[in-house]
Amino acid sequence: MKISTDFIKKNTDKYFSSTSQVVEKHGDVEVVYGFFVRKPSIYALRFAMDFLQDVKESLGYNFTIYENFKEGDKVGAGDPLFFIRGSFKELSELETLILQKVGLACLCAWNAYNMSVALPKSTFISMLARHCVGDNMVDMCEYGAAVGSKVAKDEGAIGFIGGSVDSSAHFFGNTSGLGTMPHSLIGYAGSTLGAAQMYYETFRPAQMTVLVDYFGKEITDTLELCNNFKDMADNGNLSVRIDTHGARYLEGLDSDKSYAVIDKYVASAFHEYKDEEEIDYLAGMGVSGAAIFYLREKLDEAGFKNVKIIVSSGFNLKKCLLMSKINAPINAVGTGSYIPQHWSDTYTTADIVSYNGCLSVKVGREFLVKKWQNKLNNLKFPFAQALRVDAEGGRGSGKTLNKSN
Repeated sequence: MKISTDFIKKNTDKYFSSTSQVVEKHGDVEVVYGFFVRKPSIYALRFAMDFLQDVKESLGYNFTIYENFKEGDKVGAGDPLFFIRGSFKELSELETLILQKVGLACLCAWNAYNMSVALPKSTFISMLARHCVGDNMVDMCEYGAAVGSKVAKDEGAIGFIGGSVDSSAHFFGNTSGLGTMPHSLIGYAGSTLGAAQMYYETFRPAQMTVLVDYFGKEITDTLELCNNFKDMADNGNLSVRIDTHGARYLEGLDSDKSYAVIDKYVASAFHEYKDEEEIDYLAGMGVSGAAIFYLREKLDEAGFKNVKIIVSSGFNLKKCLLMSKINAPINAVGTGSYIPQHWSDTYTTADIVSYNGCLSVKVGREFLVKKWQNKLNNLKFPFAQALRVDAEGGRGSGKTLNKSN
């Protein structure tokens, strides 16, 4: 991608552009920036590194990147992900644009990893595209989810098998997005079975997933579906997805019946403290543990033991952990909003740790200097001298950057 100086100036924070102009007037220096995410994460920096490479190729900027991790490594909160050494004039205006491409993918990788290991025997599908603000955000989120999922797979989990859009399918090794039908198709068809028949006639899929909660008849519609697609059901090629609204119980359940289902399948579930949210996850409305066990029970009773159950709606890490603990019969999870759930967790920070070789950083960020020293142990200044701003106007050794060096 071609990057112009005009693009950089228009999209960076104004104070960074102003700083670049001040430095240009008073003398450029070589600086080292350290970048870190404030929360635990997984290293997923393809977008940031690609951007920096595009800048180099487009503008001829001469800077060096020192990566502290490789893709998929777990990173502690505040641990510097990488350092960049180069011209202060040039790097100052890049800071905003670099920061925008760091935290989101790393957070999504972390969340996808944790969800995958929480339910290691369940397949995950990313359905986050509709929660994003544009295609670039989708790509960064899906890339992060794919990286985190790979780490989980290396630890024995099934993990994420794909996302819902074609454009980011390649991150999961696919050629197209995953998914069959939304609620709108059920409404259009007028019945759950009708929507399934339309879908089947259109695509003739070897496997099919049908959403069964539109009419609030999850059990009735599921069994009708299975009886009409019996071969697919018997061969394990039919799945039903429940996305039951959180303001009602799955068909056949109420509060008392939900508690009875949990008591039947997981008698110990309420033998230890559960907060209100966890109680809802177990026996409340919507896609609860009770709802999942009950649907599985009705499928098995009707002889459809090979039909898979896909769940969605509110499956964050806490819910996944609880479902794993009770061994809920979940074959797959569709999740979207949780992958980048807390936006503040994406926040990334950068600080300069060296000006012309003189170590200096804002008070409170001394840990970055220590990390930089560990990275490059041949710095000229001993650490005892380092944590200060040089008396000569804060410009390190006071020597401006020689462009010929």
